[in-house]
Amino acid sequence: MKKSVVTGLGTVNPLGHNVDQFWQACREGKSGIAPITRFDTEIFTSKYAAEVKEWNAGDYMDGKEARKMDRFSQYVLAGALEAWKDAGLDAGGVDPSRVAVIMGVGIGGFETTEAAYKPLFIKNSVRVPPMTIPKMIINIGPANIAIYLGLTGPALSVSTACSSATDAITLSKQFIESGAADVVLTGGVEAPITRLGVAGFNVIQALSTKWVDEPHRASRPFDRDRDGFVIAEGAGVLVIESEEHAAKRGKKPYAELAGGAMTNDANHLTAPHPEGVGAIACFQRALENAGIAPDEVDYVNAHGTSTPLNDPTETMVIKKVFGDHAYKLKISSTKSMTGHLVGAAGAVEAIASILAIRDQWVPPTINLDNPDEACDLDYVPNAGVDHPVNVAVSDSLGFGGHNGVAIFRKIS
Repeated sequence: MKKSVVTGLGTVNPLGHNVDQFWQACREGKSGIAPITRFDTEIFTSKYAAEVKEWNAGDYMDGKEARKMDRFSQYVLAGALEAWKDAGLDAGGVDPSRVAVIMGVGIGGFETTEAAYKPLFIKNSVRVPPMTIPKMIINIGPANIAIYLGLTGPALSVSTACSSATDAITLSKQFIESGAADVVLTGGVEAPITRLGVAGFNVIQALSTKWVDEPHRASRPFDRDRDGFVIAEGAGVLVIESEEHAAKRGKKPYAELAGGAMTNDANHLTAPHPEGVGAIACFQRALENAGIAPDEVDYVNAHGTSTPLNDPTETMVIKKVFGDHAYKLKISSTKSMTGHLVGAAGAVEAIASILAIRDQWVPPTINLDNPDEACDLDYVPNAGVDHPVNVAVSDSLGFGGHNGVAIFRKIS
């Protein structure tokens, strides 16, 4: 069976416009959360988010083309261009018909949808912006990447809520192993910080609301004072290829994409299964797929949303999967710094997991000041630590009962 490896990384997220900026911010334990600047939040109970700061799409792509894209397409194309270059693929040497683009997209073009609302529903005019459909549909992010880079292999979106990016990464591994593609650009993207996005999550009481005066403290996974997740935006992109293909190009991989799995709770629209059945099965299947025993895992980048239900449930899942080894694991939630990037979350967290392997350093869970009694594992509170990381696991748990797990392993 072909071994899948990661050869390129790219990101745009609340902590930076590229991988180096993102990782340096993680090193420093910075928060990307601040008051919302995109719209007036007077009527909203949730007034802060993790926005991408100082974004100018024209710095990363042709400005005329960028204007034809929703914000989510801009983010994922910028991340893809960074990953493509990082993998050395900008130098050529790859068959464009053998390159696939598989991206997780939970929602799609919220900004474009809202822009069409005013003329249609307020002015009662059918003259909506002409690019409304081509900008808002969730497949258009991967399509824009394919068009920009001239890639004629499969280009598709995976939409499984907060598990979208992790599931896209697992699907990419299957593409490589089956021979369906030589190279896959994969990951995820989301741009949900709009009036509709915030209102929609707010009305189901999913968002943090009580840290208005200190928004940088609002995302606090596993802490007893958590009150909901902080909505975020951005993209994370990985280049996946077979080990043989990378060797032929002379490209040294970051890590092996050793395993992955997808399951569903079949239980509830928004809440995790109370016994964690689907998530436990997903971890176990991913470990089996990777050929890795639970006690070989060094680090788990947890879903860790900072919500009342997720954090203790996820803790229970980790204990059931890893047994006594759960207390020896380093576990952290980088959402404490980035906020929750919804469909992009698993991709940015996969990048953090891969860099933890590269640097043998585990990022922190910031704002973990008073651990919940039900969350009694080592979540690397407030400061990252040097630690041997040969195997890292990244898990994502989404609305609709979706569970995704990806496993990365150090290459000897």
